[in-house]
Amino acid sequence: MAATGVLPFIRGVDLSGNDFKGGYFPEHVKSMTSLRWLKLNRTGLCYLPEELSSLQKLEHLSVSHNSITTLHGELSGLPCLRAIVARANCLKNSGVPDDIFQLDDLSVLDLSYNQLTECPRELENAKNMLVLNLKHNSIDNIPNQLFINLTDLLYLDLSDNKLESLPPQMRRLVHLQTLILNNNPLLHAQLRQLPAMVALQTLHLRNTQRTQSNLPTSLEGLSNLSDVDLSCNDLTRVPECLYTLSNIRRLNLSSNQIGELSLCIDQWCQLETLNLSRNQLTSLPSAICKLTKLKKLYLNSNKLDFDGIPSGIGKLVSLEEFMAANNNLELIPESLCRCVKLRKLVLNKNRLVTLPEAVHFLTDIEILDVRENPNLVMPPKPVDRTSEWYNIDFSLQNQLRLAGASPATVAAAGAGSSPKDPMARKMRLRRRKDSSQDDQAKQVLKGMSDVAQEKNKKMEENGDPKYTDLKTRRWDQSLEKPQLNYSEFFTEDVGQLPGVTVWQIENFVPTMVDETFHGKFYEADCYIVLKTFLDDNGSLNWEIYYWIGQEATLDKKACSAIHAVNLRNYLGAECRSIREEMGDESDEFSQVFDHEISYIEGGTASGFYTVEDTHYITRLYRVYGKKNIKLEPVPLKAASLDPRFYFICFLSYIWEITSSCFFPLNFFACLADT
Repeated sequence: MAATGVLPFIRGVDLSGNDFKGGYFPEHVKSMTSLRWLKLNRTGLCYLPEELSSLQKLEHLSVSHNSITTLHGELSGLPCLRAIVARANCLKNSGVPDDIFQLDDLSVLDLSYNQLTECPRELENAKNMLVLNLKHNSIDNIPNQLFINLTDLLYLDLSDNKLESLPPQMRRLVHLQTLILNNNPLLHAQLRQLPAMVALQTLHLRNTQRTQSNLPTSLEGLSNLSDVDLSCNDLTRVPECLYTLSNIRRLNLSSNQIGELSLCIDQWCQLETLNLSRNQLTSLPSAICKLTKLKKLYLNSNKLDFDGIPSGIGKLVSLEEFMAANNNLELIPESLCRCVKLRKLVLNKNRLVTLPEAVHFLTDIEILDVRENPNLVMPPKPVDRTSEWYNIDFSLQNQLRLAGASPATVAAAGAGSSPKDPMARKMRLRRRKDSSQDDQAKQVLKGMSDVAQEKNKKMEENGDPKYTDLKTRRWDQSLEKPQLNYSEFFTEDVGQLPGVTVWQIENFVPTMVDETFHGKFYEADCYIVLKTFLDDNGSLNWEIYYWIGQEATLDKKACSAIHAVNLRNYLGAECRSIREEMGDESDEFSQVFDHEISYIEGGTASGFYTVEDTHYITRLYRVYGKKNIKLEPVPLKAASLDPRFYFICFLSYIWEITSSCFFPLNFFACLADT
């Protein structure tokens, strides 16, 4: 690294991925006296370089994924240090110096994935600590005095240790927002400290030997708690304290011994994700149908059958994922197919005989998994009136109308059809009426145009100076480059410091992506990537890419290209914007993320709004059974009417019973739920 006059002005450097195993470390780093952040991840370091002592303004130091055995040395002499990230090293108890906790501004400490057997000594003196991560060590005890001074903590991760109890002083953490205690043998910990943590938003207690007796009786005071994980425990029913969480959004109760759910689950009116997989459930209560904001419902590896899924499940209008693999399902309720937003339906390893015909109406479905159902016979797709079944009008008249043809042309195209349609006649009459109204509108517009032309002529004759402003500009004059303001899209300091900045296209606008998600791209999204670096002359230079996901919509593709050009204009860069497509990235683009690009399924919604008309469908059901009355869908044909059975016709949300007979009350209750 050559010494240049710009080094004292550099504010951030990322040297991750270099090889410093042999003790070589760039000596010119000590000339960067204004450095604020420094990243040395995956560099093979065994100790902290002595050059760090010159970086008196350093605030953030990251030395993760190295072989460092001690932090002794230069850290205590850096008065501005705020964050130390030393995860995934070889640190032991003696390798953490006591004097670093005397730093006044130290607020972030990450010592996860090391070899600690106890909490660092003097840690309680770090009174300004906000984020503390000690996960994946071998800590078996938390000192009582640790949380006496650390009352400002916002994030605490003690998972994957050997903790058997927690100190009572944890109730002092009234500002704590995230508490993660996964994979600790906390069988005898009653967790009575939880109700006092009134700011808690995320609580993860996975595999902590939770039972009905070692949980608090109430969590009513935790009004901000929205994410709870109690999976892999010994719960036989849903803890009563969870029913008081009215704002919970994500709840994971998988891998327990839960046999039934209470009707009180309707209190979770904000719930979006519910995971009940690998339990002992035989049925779901009807109250689950009131969770109208539920998007993901996981029921894998239970004991559910057809009667176990409430017939009103179609009321879950926001449901996107329904997974009930490895159960005892022979049929699924037809109402499940009314969840029009359903994208993923997983029913493998069941006893399915068939599926409702309405499964063909799930136009947004992306994954339909019905493997390992040996007796399954898929229902045939409707062959008659296909355009009505699929809510798409393929007729010539409609295609002409979408293409902007005149009403007369559309009417003429429909005149050749042989069967007479009374509805088509009404539509033609309505078009004629609209056409006459169009003629009247044309006459009004012509009159207004004549008045305007006459007024302009008088102004021209009188030499009115304002008349020149009304003249239409020449076509070549309109080619002047307009003055555009990009400040609403990009901040003033963008591209002013070496590094990588990433934006995600959301609702037609670029939104900045957090640094932790760099290199992770959603398949249905588009991104803009800016790489800022110094050239050989010490001047700022840029590389601008826009990345296109395989499943991205047209509006995202267009906006990513447009805003990439806007970013180039905003920076005054001479480079061109480079298009990168998912799965076909260039080597230069991959090097920006150290060849660690990964894809994530899904993405944000399109910026376009879609509106669909509601169509009502006529269906015919055959009723059979005496004690357990069931409905079986049959083709809507006269040949399906068998005198040995009763039939029900469902037309535009009106039930009609085709036989004059008396039914038991529980049958009509079933119809009401349906």
